[in-house]
Amino acid sequence: MFLDLGDTRFDITTRALVMGILNRTPDSFYDKGRYWGFDDFLAKAQQLVDEGADFLDVGGSKAGPGPEVTPQEEMDRVVPAVAALRERFDVPISVDTFRASVFEESILAGACVGNDISGFADPGFLPVAAAHGASVVCTHVRIGPRIPDPEPIYGDLRSDVVDFLERRAVAAIGAGIPKQRVMIDAGLDLGKTPTQSLELLRHSDDLVALGHPVFLSASNKGFIGEVTGAELDDRRFGNIGAHALGIALGCRVLRAHDVKSNRRIADTMSAVLLQRRN
Repeated sequence: MFLDLGDTRFDITTRALVMGILNRTPDSFYDKGRYWGFDDFLAKAQQLVDEGADFLDVGGSKAGPGPEVTPQEEMDRVVPAVAALRERFDVPISVDTFRASVFEESILAGACVGNDISGFADPGFLPVAAAHGASVVCTHVRIGPRIPDPEPIYGDLRSDVVDFLERRAVAAIGAGIPKQRVMIDAGLDLGKTPTQSLELLRHSDDLVALGHPVFLSASNKGFIGEVTGAELDDRRFGNIGAHALGIALGCRVLRAHDVKSNRRIADTMSAVLLQRRN
């Protein structure tokens, strides 16, 4: 299987990619704005690249509830950051947004991936991707981004998530985006209880069966804290366990805060999977 990001083609048959997370928000759930200063942001990006990130993901609005971020505010946060990364690093750049307008301006600044946690709710998102030859990540969310959903109820959790992502992937291809540019993500913790997130992680192969590169966003999520009893800054080993399981079940993109550890687990799992094929 191949995944195309910009002009780069990755063979992900046995190799998992690591996406390094970069927040351009003063209130991100993990770093709490630690890298809000632009010099700090660029230093963090350099660290992630040095640690082996295959590509970088820039977000200007956190996924959870919080103060409103207007489209212009999000652009002001994200677009100059993307331009600076494009100037400094020779890796693909993703923008974490559910707004077509932010996505397009980011593409013009040098991004080639749209990481959309809304499941393409903005009708302009897929046409923008198709027009610019960009790749997309389609994430399952029950209601929508930034909306509290503390007691989510599903008819059949696994089927509901698979059906949602299959429909959105079909829509992406129908919009003119090649299959190797369409990633799918179960959206762990997004409108899911810890138990529901664990169930989806355990059955990641449900998504793999759809034939698209599967994207795994488990890094430091609440369900890992629930399982391990670890505070936000102490979930490294839980992250590694979740990502190793995900890779074994067929996930091929890890969205990670800790690139160094995840690069090592991805490379180790790749060696194991390659040996198994041989």
